[in-house]
Amino acid sequence: MTVEIRTITESDVKDWARTTLTGFLTPAVPTDDDVAQRVKYAGLDRCQGAYDTHSGRCVATFRSFAQRLTVPGGASIPTTAVSGVVVAPTHRRRGILSRMMAADLAAARERGEVAATLIAAEYPIYGRYGFAPATSLCEWEIDTLRAGLDRRWAGPQDGGRVDLAEAAEVREIGPQLHERLRARRPGVIDRDERWWKLATGLESVSWRPYKERFHAVYRSADGEPEGLAVYAPADEKWTDAKTPDQSLAVHDLIAVTPAAERALWHFLCSIDWVRRVRTGYRAPDDLVPDLLPNRRAASIVTSADWLWVRLLDVVRALEARTYEHPGVLVLEVADPDGPAGGRYRLDATGERPVCVPTDGAPDLRLGIAELSALYLGDVSAARLALLGRISEERPGAAALADDVFRTALRPWCPDLF
Repeated sequence: MTVEIRTITESDVKDWARTTLTGFLTPAVPTDDDVAQRVKYAGLDRCQGAYDTHSGRCVATFRSFAQRLTVPGGASIPTTAVSGVVVAPTHRRRGILSRMMAADLAAARERGEVAATLIAAEYPIYGRYGFAPATSLCEWEIDTLRAGLDRRWAGPQDGGRVDLAEAAEVREIGPQLHERLRARRPGVIDRDERWWKLATGLESVSWRPYKERFHAVYRSADGEPEGLAVYAPADEKWTDAKTPDQSLAVHDLIAVTPAAERALWHFLCSIDWVRRVRTGYRAPDDLVPDLLPNRRAASIVTSADWLWVRLLDVVRALEARTYEHPGVLVLEVADPDGPAGGRYRLDATGERPVCVPTDGAPDLRLGIAELSALYLGDVSAARLALLGRISEERPGAAALADDVFRTALRPWCPDLF
């Protein structure tokens, strides 16, 4: 079979969208409104489709869009976010994804984007393109009766308050809170205006209809919004038809101060009828389990890799972030199918890091996937060396890399895209 890959046009969108939904095992047929929204928001100039020249059908889809990724130190870098990747089950193992990925990464480098990101639905696919998991997450289920919190809680004791809010208010204060979070936590990505419209029901798509949710805002003693929780009942259950046994699902929780985080979790765990609280996808070092007097009341129900990163411009990437411990490392990076290969000297001893190409002897040899894994500070170079994925050319270089690259707070990406 011959397959043509091209940038899609407006007339292709319905067939392209149907192929995407089919790949994710969603049988819905895109409505006219769905198509109109994709035309308006998808950025068709960055959407690729693969077409079987015999049948004319779209057999693979690929989309990317501009994104900002926060790196250690609070700066953000421009990235290409990869999404909507599908190859029809009838056309697998023919190099279609490899062709689309190569075209997108080359275009991203040409645009000046520093890295590529994605959320991997399947683990084995993306390592061969230089991607690696750079953040992880956890989800806890809290047994509110065992947690040890005061279930007669009447509100924060710090002068702040928790108020219920309407969706319109969330669209006003939510973006500001998220930007404050993004400025302080590596791994967080930006949310555009449409993200907030979809999250609050102002817009919806047929295959993922909006369901009403509750919103709670924490305000400090001076009235400043410092936290937001979005939650909904997960099920309704009564024990012996007499005792409420409700579960609550947290869809989003932004807290920019410890006081806000404490207050919102206490609020959620003290709502009447609620026996269990699912926290949603949180940072692996999130405060929530240790905010409970009885930590064992919080059980991990999900622990997984999340945001995958692929560096495209090593110099700009390494100079964009900060390093908590000084050090100098020479890294020999292998990137046989991409633009990032070479030998680089990272000097993190001054006020600002400096990264330059060099002919000096390498301290570490590693692939671009391994460097991408290290980039946000969550992965251990020493551990990668033990796994045989990094070659230590100078004794102690992997330990030094851990000192230089690791961060006090683990990176976290709260969003799916």
